[in-house]
Amino acid sequence: MPAAAMARHRRIAADLRRRIAAGDWRPGEQIPSRADLGVEYRVHEQTIRLAIVLLRQEGVLDSEQRQRPWVAHPPAVRTLTNPDAPWPYGSETTDTTPVRATADLAAGLDVPLGVRLQTESLECWDPQGRSSLLITSWWRGTTRKAHAGFTVEVDTVALNRGQAEALRLPIDTIALLLVRTRLDAQGGPVETADLILPRDRWRLRWGNAHDRSG
Repeated sequence: MPAAAMARHRRIAADLRRRIAAGDWRPGEQIPSRADLGVEYRVHEQTIRLAIVLLRQEGVLDSEQRQRPWVAHPPAVRTLTNPDAPWPYGSETTDTTPVRATADLAAGLDVPLGVRLQTESLECWDPQGRSSLLITSWWRGTTRKAHAGFTVEVDTVALNRGQAEALRLPIDTIALLLVRTRLDAQGGPVETADLILPRDRWRLRWGNAHDRSG
């Protein structure tokens, strides 16, 4: 695509973002059609489409198939008080492909490097059906073992393409990363999981008993 066209769609996206912030269109209100915006900005509809894709990736706009995009409602800010609690809203399993233990997974689960691990990736939704949290879990054996407790490490991570698309955020957005390790009655690890939470949608609050020290 010519550099000029790339620059145009970004400039149009910036102007639409400004107009939305100014209240030209309210949350839940549809923006004009691509044809109308193309006439207004004197560009091809394809340039408008690229601007809309960019704004959807940023979470400024939302849409469904064959419908004009609308201004997205600001995501609700939720407080995570128990990283081990079942997710209370809907979710979808996106991957269950077994993997070989990497160095980090082997250390976290106290298993040999390269051993076969079961995995489950979940896309968890908020009450409005929007992606709010991504969870990927790993464990050894065909069934998940019961656990008596857990520990959590908190870090940050740059979203890859798949994570960004699921959460409707730009690639490389910095998100919260919680590494949750479930423990058996003897304190040995039986399962580990990465929880990825957008920083603009979550607060963390739980007691020190659930934190991993050292």
